[in-house]
Amino acid sequence: MTCAKASVRLGAHLDLDQFIQIARFGAEVTFSEDYIARVRASRALIEQAIAEGRVMYGVTTGFGALSDRVISTEQAAQLQENIILSHAVSVGAPFCEEQARGTMLMILQNLGQGKSGVRIELLETIRLMLNAGVTPWMPREGSVGYLAPEAHFSAVLIGRGRAYYQGELMPGARAMEQADIPVLTLAAKEGLALISGTTSVTALGALAIFDMLNAAKSADIIAGVSLEALRGVVQAFDKRIMDARPHPHQAKVADNVRRIIAGSGVLAHYKGERLQDALSLRCIPQLHGAARQTLEQAKATIEIELNSACDNPQIFNVDGRPDVISACNADASYVGLAMDTAAIAATMLAKMSERRNNRFLDENLSGYPALLVKNPGLNSGLMIPQYTQAGLLGDMRILCTPSVIDNTPTCCNQEDYVSMGYNASKKAAEVAEKLEYILAIELLSGYQAQQFIPRELTRSPVTQAVLDEIKTEIPMLAQDAFLHPYIVYLKTMIRSGKLIDLSEDLIGALN
Repeated sequence: MTCAKASVRLGAHLDLDQFIQIARFGAEVTFSEDYIARVRASRALIEQAIAEGRVMYGVTTGFGALSDRVISTEQAAQLQENIILSHAVSVGAPFCEEQARGTMLMILQNLGQGKSGVRIELLETIRLMLNAGVTPWMPREGSVGYLAPEAHFSAVLIGRGRAYYQGELMPGARAMEQADIPVLTLAAKEGLALISGTTSVTALGALAIFDMLNAAKSADIIAGVSLEALRGVVQAFDKRIMDARPHPHQAKVADNVRRIIAGSGVLAHYKGERLQDALSLRCIPQLHGAARQTLEQAKATIEIELNSACDNPQIFNVDGRPDVISACNADASYVGLAMDTAAIAATMLAKMSERRNNRFLDENLSGYPALLVKNPGLNSGLMIPQYTQAGLLGDMRILCTPSVIDNTPTCCNQEDYVSMGYNASKKAAEVAEKLEYILAIELLSGYQAQQFIPRELTRSPVTQAVLDEIKTEIPMLAQDAFLHPYIVYLKTMIRSGKLIDLSEDLIGALN
């Protein structure tokens, strides 16, 4: 779904679409009066607790295995800076811009719930960074769900680390200076609050599930194009069949496909050619529906997490007095399980797409020239894109190995159980992109098959609109050509939401 730059006010419920507007499309961020008020109230409670001499984890004690070491009030600021510098140890390639922005947004959401005791000035600085386009350099490898990537971001706030500004990677202090944003000296609790929580886990997961759901809807459209071009048996999508097995997402997919293929002269002409199709055509509602249900469940989990306070410790007002509780809302099991299962669902969509594509290429199954080219042998046609699908599917199956079943204790066994949800979200982003490429290759075959279908047979309005759009960039293959740009173009159609827009402009919103 394409999106113009907009403004999103934080303070009430944040949904997935609003998250994407900020992280991916650069929407301006503002704070509501309620947001500011609850942050200030929470800060007042922390300051009251400090004044009363309370012993509080990470505020007047060390961290993790050092939680039994008391820190004096005079050392509080140094403690918060120390945790940032000592925890900024993730390695490897950095987050892309939208992943870094998404993590910054999740820090605003986490700390803006009014349970963390940070100053509004800290959150205002992050808000200014988002709006000005100061993007921290955050290495993505080596996190178990929190701490290290967030510490690289937090280093920029205090004039350390590195950041991108106006397309250039530079020292964090210089990026902040060029954007005219003052760096901060962290106050008590703030260093720990910045790096604790499911912020990067949720950001990566939110981006991945948005793209997976977009790809799942696109898969219905592409399956409809393939069903038409392969002269499928439409009865398999009959509403009575769906009612007999009342899974709601199965029915929604069948309804989508019926609307996508409505008005097809091709399907009308070949009606009755065979009694039933292979499962990759006949079972579209069942598999697509099951995958969609899993993805929607993952989205629901992500949207709860988008609106959660997930740091540790958290502070509550009890009859005007602070109650500071150390617990573990920073655990990423919910997001981890959701993203592990979402990766499996996306891979199931991909495996069916590859099988439909294979039917196009096999002349014994399609009735078209082998590999959808007029002179096979001299030409390889669309033989090798299916190899690409096979390779991508192999990767996806490896990435479907659940992360959350793993456990490596950390922090001298203070963290003897670790959710590993971060790895689940990180690999889900890779799965989403590979699914888009696999669907793009199926759509390339569906487009190239059109040259072998009699021209006098009308395509469905949706199919025709999709074909007309593709025709502006991709020629019909008379002989071998450089295919890579075509695959990338079709993948971009899917990622951007353009394929969905073309369909919905004609038949209304798809389920």
